[in-house]
Amino acid sequence: MAHGKTSYVCLPCRASYKQPYPGHHDGDRVCPRCAAPLIHVGSAFAPPKRRDTAAWRTLSVLLHAGVRFHKSCCGGPGYRPRSLREVRERMAYARATGEPFARALVRGNLP
Repeated sequence: MAHGKTSYVCLPCRASYKQPYPGHHDGDRVCPRCAAPLIHVGSAFAPPKRRDTAAWRTLSVLLHAGVRFHKSCCGGPGYRPRSLREVRERMAYARATGEPFARALVRGNLP
């Protein structure tokens, strides 16, 4: 039986690729279009459309903050912001409360 695959993203190309899970002997994966390094985003990732620049900017903020899309035990990665407005709200909350930025981004409801 073949092993499952996971998603990798190239932010400059706005492209997503399904590839085998990283192993001990795998090197860094590169984009087949531009040769930039691919970012491992997880198996529960659903890429936005290539022309949706706002969604790709939101995704870029999430990935640079260390947020990934790995499955949890009970289905799915949990809440992830889908718009820049939601990202800005969570950034303001993190600054006001001192909560780490990555944790504020995945918080479902803001108090």
